[in-house]
Amino acid sequence: MTSDAPSDDGHGGVEADRWRHLVEHVQDAVVEFTIVDGEPRVRSVNRAFVEVFGYDRESIRGEPLNDHIVPEWLAEEARELDARTAAGEVNRRRVKRETAEGLREFRYRGVPSDTASDRVDGFAVYTDLTERNSYERQFDVLNRLLRHNLRNRTNVILGEAERLLATLDEEAGPARDAAEDIRAAAGELRTLTRESARIRNELRSTVPDDATVDVVPILRSLAEEYRRATAATVELDCPDSLSVRATERLRSTLDGLVDNAVRHNPAETPRVGLGVTAADAPGWVELYVDDDGPRIPETERTAIESAGDRSQVEHPTGLGLWLATLSAESFGGELAFGTSEWNGNRVMLRLRVE
Repeated sequence: MTSDAPSDDGHGGVEADRWRHLVEHVQDAVVEFTIVDGEPRVRSVNRAFVEVFGYDRESIRGEPLNDHIVPEWLAEEARELDARTAAGEVNRRRVKRETAEGLREFRYRGVPSDTASDRVDGFAVYTDLTERNSYERQFDVLNRLLRHNLRNRTNVILGEAERLLATLDEEAGPARDAAEDIRAAAGELRTLTRESARIRNELRSTVPDDATVDVVPILRSLAEEYRRATAATVELDCPDSLSVRATERLRSTLDGLVDNAVRHNPAETPRVGLGVTAADAPGWVELYVDDDGPRIPETERTAIESAGDRSQVEHPTGLGLWLATLSAESFGGELAFGTSEWNGNRVMLRLRVE
């Protein structure tokens, strides 16, 4: 962000220069303005603003900002935001603005700044959301189509596999084995469609800044539920109460991890451990699910831990661990892996204590 003003113009000297250098090089379009007669007039803009909106610095300096970037039919909305800024309030809203390439959607932040005079100055920051929103809409359409068609076709395969098995006796040998394999594969596909729906909901959900939940009742209810409904031996180790930064969705996340521990264990009586331990860093805890089953393949763990690495070529075969990872990240934590005391898996949710 550039200005003709010298560095000692009352804006903080060297500190002001450093600030302007930072703003000049951020990817968001930034406008510095002064409120004049209730509307923002441009003092300076950064490089991103020039590129996105198509106005050079000199032509727009001193001009009413709204006249250049606000569509006529959204003028009233802009005036409401300006009134809030003039009153010293910070604005955050999704808005549409005219750019060099037409109408685009932005996340707008209007921030008034303190001055030594009665003048109201401030900054408007515009983060372009157009491409991301387009991708989200395309993803939503594809997700709906794929889940709908996959679910319907899977139900057909399952139904036909069941009919086929009903006509084959135990002596059918390879034919019956093939039918059972088809039924099992179709069942896994149906599970994937359900998990993909949960992941879609997870991606769309938000976590309030003040979200807290007591994890102990969740762990106790899950332990009791799996003792009653399965052949698993479930051990529980937790305090009387412990609040962490999360929402009630934490229960479904832990439920999925316990279900994995039981379902993927071939033992007649799987062992599962639920509990809480202190993390290495103060103010953090680890909610863990232990088992004595086969280890999660290294490729599965690597795929989860390297989710942000585009060069990663290994992918997990299921979506359960992805769902747990997304949940942990939405709560401001993370998913981690270890070894249980029975030499099986330990899957941990690291969360902040509240």
